[in-house]
Amino acid sequence: MYPAQFDYHSPASVQEAISLLGRLKDDAKVLAGGHSLLPMMKLRLAQPKHLIDLRKVPGLSGIKEDGGAIAIGALTTHYAVESSSLLKQKCPLLSEAAGTIGDPQVRNMGTIGGSLAHADPAADYPAAVIALGAELVAEGPKGKRTIKVDDFFKGLLTTALQPEEILVEIRIPSWLAGTGMAYMKFPHPASRFAVVGVAALVTADGKKVGVGITGAGTKAVRAKGVEAALAGKTLDAATIRAAAEKAADGVDVQADLQGSVEYKTHLLKVYCRRALEAALSRAKK
Repeated sequence: MYPAQFDYHSPASVQEAISLLGRLKDDAKVLAGGHSLLPMMKLRLAQPKHLIDLRKVPGLSGIKEDGGAIAIGALTTHYAVESSSLLKQKCPLLSEAAGTIGDPQVRNMGTIGGSLAHADPAADYPAAVIALGAELVAEGPKGKRTIKVDDFFKGLLTTALQPEEILVEIRIPSWLAGTGMAYMKFPHPASRFAVVGVAALVTADGKKVGVGITGAGTKAVRAKGVEAALAGKTLDAATIRAAAEKAADGVDVQADLQGSVEYKTHLLKVYCRRALEAALSRAKK
């Protein structure tokens, strides 16, 4: 299928893109990698009159250490996240999640910022950035502001970004050496989206725990019940198994074509346990 007719804009700066958004308002959509928006346009589920392509805007891609955090430009591709030596060394959770996305074509074109701003409830990155305690930097007419990840995902395909704001950077805090991380998901066999996905981060002594969940509900969420059950405890198989039983606590689990509420709740518990076990096995005492 072909998308409805639209006007194409290729701004040379973030400020120019923001100005276009301010002028065109609801008639415009921002294009990053295109692997979420373009399929929707071809199916005519989205029919923007204007498309603002960010791909020629300088300074929106790259991965670097900055002020005690890892800064990732919003237009950094999934493949760049997957293959980054810095992330593999200091934040392997994000590289692992990126490597599960779609296929090589998708990973070479899709972007981390585009995925997070789209906020698909079955996307992989949201669970990972929640577990990592990331911060997201948005830029709009009034300048830049930082949004804590727990405040970012608001609902189905909805984030805390304002209509004239653009996500420009993702900041990952530095975690202590020895922190174990893992991402586990039950993928849809065709799309590779997560029917259920769990990102886990732990230290062997249980002093640091982060668990993010995707796929089960209308948005990615923090597994607060699991985190509370593990906090401050010496982690072992029994403790993890008991904590994983709380994986669905506070999650608005939704039935869909992939399974019933009961089925997806069961998957949550199974994959939460697996992710925690894998993270613990990678944690150094």
